[in-house]
Amino acid sequence: MFGILNLGMWEIVLILIIALIVFGPGKLPEVGKAIGRGIKEFKGAASAITEDDSEKEKRKMASEELEEKKATSEELANREVENKPS
Repeated sequence: MFGILNLGMWEIVLILIIALIVFGPGKLPEVGKAIGRGIKEFKGAASAITEDDSEKEKRKMASEELEEKKATSEELANREVENKPS
């Protein structure tokens, strides 16, 4: 149900009861907020890395296409020079 951990409903309830006992009802919302912020930061960093990788790949592909176009235009120019009557 919950991904890799394979936690069922009763396991989650047990974890929440233990957390309530350990942290108390006053600190539990603060702990939840801190965990939420940590997860949010992690997701943001992970997506930034993914976006950086995709941008690098796009730039690499664009430069390869530009090189191909340059090579093609040089070949056409050379052919025109060779076929030009003297």
